[in-house]
Amino acid sequence: MADTLVAERIDTPTPTSRRTVLVPLLSTLPWALVIAALLVVWSRGGVPGPDLARFSAYWVLALVLPGTLVHRALRGSRGNLPEDLGYGAATGLLVEIIAWALAAATGQQSLLRWWPLLVLVAFAAVPGLRRHWRVGDRRPLPLAWHWGMGVALLTVLAWGYIQWRMVPLPPVYGGYYQDVLYHLGLVQELTRAMPFELPHVAGEALRYHYLSDAHIASGSMITGISPAVVLLRLWLVPVIGTAVLLAAGLARDLSGIVWAGPVAALAAFTGTTVTLGSPVGASGEMPLSYASPSQTYALVPLLLLAGLVVDVARGRSLGAAWPLVPVLGLVCAGAKSSALPPLIAGLGLTVVVFWWRRRQVPRPALVALACLVAAMALGFRLFAGGGAGTLRVQALALLHFIAPYAETLGTGDGIWPSAPLPPGINDGGVLGWLLAFAVVAWWVLGQAPRWAGMGLLVDGGHRADPAVWLLAGTVLAGAGATWVFQHPSISQIYFWMGVIPVGVVLTTWSLAQARAPWPVLVVTAVAGALAGLATAGTVVGFAVPRISRPGTPTTSTVEGWLRVLGLSAARYVLFVVVAAALAVGVAALWRRRVPSPVPAGRRRAAAIALAGVTAAMLGASAAVVVGGTVRSVLTEPVPATGPQPYALTADEMRAALWLDDNAADDDVVATNVHCRPVRTTPHCDARAFWVTGLGGHRAVVESWAYTDEVVAAHGVENLGYARQNFPDQALLALNDGVFSRPTRADLDRLRTEHGVRWLFADSRAGAVSAELAGLAQVRLVAGPVTVYELNRQ
Repeated sequence: MADTLVAERIDTPTPTSRRTVLVPLLSTLPWALVIAALLVVWSRGGVPGPDLARFSAYWVLALVLPGTLVHRALRGSRGNLPEDLGYGAATGLLVEIIAWALAAATGQQSLLRWWPLLVLVAFAAVPGLRRHWRVGDRRPLPLAWHWGMGVALLTVLAWGYIQWRMVPLPPVYGGYYQDVLYHLGLVQELTRAMPFELPHVAGEALRYHYLSDAHIASGSMITGISPAVVLLRLWLVPVIGTAVLLAAGLARDLSGIVWAGPVAALAAFTGTTVTLGSPVGASGEMPLSYASPSQTYALVPLLLLAGLVVDVARGRSLGAAWPLVPVLGLVCAGAKSSALPPLIAGLGLTVVVFWWRRRQVPRPALVALACLVAAMALGFRLFAGGGAGTLRVQALALLHFIAPYAETLGTGDGIWPSAPLPPGINDGGVLGWLLAFAVVAWWVLGQAPRWAGMGLLVDGGHRADPAVWLLAGTVLAGAGATWVFQHPSISQIYFWMGVIPVGVVLTTWSLAQARAPWPVLVVTAVAGALAGLATAGTVVGFAVPRISRPGTPTTSTVEGWLRVLGLSAARYVLFVVVAAALAVGVAALWRRRVPSPVPAGRRRAAAIALAGVTAAMLGASAAVVVGGTVRSVLTEPVPATGPQPYALTADEMRAALWLDDNAADDDVVATNVHCRPVRTTPHCDARAFWVTGLGGHRAVVESWAYTDEVVAAHGVENLGYARQNFPDQALLALNDGVFSRPTRADLDRLRTEHGVRWLFADSRAGAVSAELAGLAQVRLVAGPVTVYELNRQ
């Protein structure tokens, strides 16, 4: 079996030509560089060599290999090894979640590492499945595609590296973003058997879109690597790389143009908003987030599902792959609650449009729509909680988080205004509405690289393609939900972040269909990139002055921000005009050298101009992130100086890690740590999460800010949810009392009623009575932390 999964067979003619030898070698080189670079940055991130070997083997043998076999069996080979492996990795992640759920439901997590063996044995033993070990119906991709994808993946890798290099592995003196610690606690919880509990408040059912954490937990259980190392270092880049390959494959499928894949891959994941030096940002810059594993992980099942739904909308048969539609829908719902609704809306729009146009019900699309709606409903029942329950309707609520409104009209809105619109708009009269319109218009302009593909709806030929309506509807729904809903932590922005790759794929498709000469696209993209770098000030000595903000956050005015937005818009218009003129000029020069079969004329000139502007926007969008990433990689990070109020001591982290190593898996902990900073005070920020995250065990009461009841109380007494009181004050008093005023009776209550076996006392959080040492066994003293063990009776 020479032509196996790990290598594409190359039929070598005799005699062997130099090109025949070089092309496979040069095609393999970028992939080898990406893998080598990944291992290097992991190593520089403090990951031990044995962990690197185990995690690499896990991805190859437990995800990519079985996933590729399953995907080929269900969907067939894509004719080339890289795309087969990319789609296979996505399928492997899906099958892993199914295997994890079965293991957690039956309490057989120790068997989870063996699930890939079942797939491999089946595909080796069943004669009809053996052909899937080979790349079928080979359709090799050109050398430029391989190198383009290599550049995209290396950029993603560099982005991941700069995210984590300032986040040291524990134990150290320093702090972690609270959501990272929250997810670490969930990862620890998901290594246990169902039913899951919220580890920060033991006994409360876990209702959250936690499937990203389930993947990280699976990786930890299968490899034996610490959950903290997997979360903080290892999981991110391979998952993003899988999403990159899916987006590239979708762009190539839709456009039929090979170069569309690398362009979409680069612009979708390392592109940002185009603001050209304006002080007004456009929220929702990138689809990736180091601090939100759920957002990043959800991109993989979403893009895999989008490819299936495109085929359904176009009337193509899915055959054996039909079960993937509801399963992927449920995984999307369980990975990120905002991921699935825009795609459902896009599919619903497609069904309505083509029922109206053809007076015929598109049954396959309708069946897929029903499957996804059912998956969303089931997912809401199984996973939704916390923040999802606080989402409510308030048009233009995103303005609360954008400086021109937040610093002026929004100052009197209160912490959680209940109104159809932000109150400051009406309070500001005509100026208020003008500012709101200007900010929304600027947001739309800044996000133009994700909108430009809507032009396909104008073209009569493409307007008849259901895939155009599907993608356009998905992007519109993501934007609409972002501006219609309100959330106390701006989580409505995830509706938009999730559809950014879809929008870029649509834009790339429109660019490919313009059939503009390649010099036009290259020159305008380079010009756009230079403009993006110059206005961002990324390159020293090569910069355009940035537009200054009007005053300070406390002195800025509506009129001042309107002037800034006007200057920003004028600069944007200049950018568009120059790009369009450059495109038309380059096209005219090229036409003199290479006659085009497409007749010239105003319509053709307009198409060329639009293609040039689109290419310039994509160039500017990608250049800002790529340039900033390269600059960050080449620059040594500057350690934090001065006071760090949220920092933990190395002893605190060391004590929590000791607890993780020495307590039994199902032991429950009581702790006096609840808040950030560590000391507990009235209405403090109850988002500590590090005792459960680093300590790896459930706590009676640690931090409660993300519980359903507390998040729902956001705005009570004009306090945010993070500073609300714990709802069960009696339980909190019992928990905290054993540290400040311990009694044998209270300790017995915690042990018998709540299963407590350990006490984690931190003197920085509050007073710890010396009498506690006489009532419980001291097991560890580390700086301000003392860990006690209760007698097991």
